Amino acid sequence: MKKIIITGGTGFIGTHLTQKLLSKGYSVVVLTRNPSKFLSHTPSLTYARWDGNTADGWGDLVNESYAIINLAGESIASTRWTSEKKSKILQSRLNAGSAIIDAIKKATQVPEVLIQASAIGYYGSRSESLTETSSPGLGFLPDVAIQWEASTKEATNYGVRHVTIRTGLVLGENDGFLKFLIPIFKWYLGGYFGDGTQWISWIHIEDEVNAIIHCLENNDIKGPVNAVSPNPAQAKYFYKTLASVLHRPCVFKIPEFPIKLLLGQMAEELILSSQKVHPDVLISTKFNFTYPNLYEALYSLLSKR
Repeated sequence: MKKIIITGGTGFIGTHLTQKLLSKGYSVVVLTRNPSKFLSHTPSLTYARWDGNTADGWGDLVNESYAIINLAGESIASTRWTSEKKSKILQSRLNAGSAIIDAIKKATQVPEVLIQASAIGYYGSRSESLTETSSPGLGFLPDVAIQWEASTKEATNYGVRHVTIRTGLVLGENDGFLKFLIPIFKWYLGGYFGDGTQWISWIHIEDEVNAIIHCLENNDIKGPVNAVSPNPAQAKYFYKTLASVLHRPCVFKIPEFPIKLLLGQMAEELILSSQKVHPDVLISTKFNFTYPNLYEALYSLLSKR
């Protein structure tokens, strides 16, 4: 039974990924600051303590592991980006990467593969179509993504295959962006931001998890991989489709100015940005999207609401 170590395994993506890995017969070790909070009734699932900064207490587990999946990092969407918040966003990612590299350096047997989380924020807000070979953009999120990806690149020096998952907007029923949007639309207050022409590159949580496992199991995949649907949507269409699935109107056009006034740089780079990203690597390696189209993806998550 192959053992997978996951950092950030108690988060939105991590919990879904853990369950999928267990269903496929993997053994999973989830690193967390508070393992006592989590009870496992599955012998192949364990929780190990770590401080988010070092390899103390868990580094020896690397010797027995097939892979490390690094999803750790402070949320970018929880609060306005103050200087303190931006520092936490960056440092949490760099500290996690440093700890993983330290564990690999000390290991007598290194893992086969390290899958490093990143985001399509790497590309910044741009009008052109973007693929894995596109250059990084400008701004806070691109700067974070560049350093985040680099934080574990040293693993390749030890013979570890390194994959970087650049994830788009992940759609899940009770988590992520939809958790914030659904009540607004349920209260008949739904609308779209700005002029609605900006591109949203999204992915269903099931496809996100399957894409990570696809990269885990495909030895030919190395480097950056865009985890997004092959069908990005413009914002107006995205929000109107969400409204349709929820049987609610989408009538409000929310101007950019108040959003920028309220959220500052976070609004410009996260809510109002435009990114038309394509999953060239996944397509070229024959990945099968379960939910490539937006309506079907949203319907699968929200049709019973």
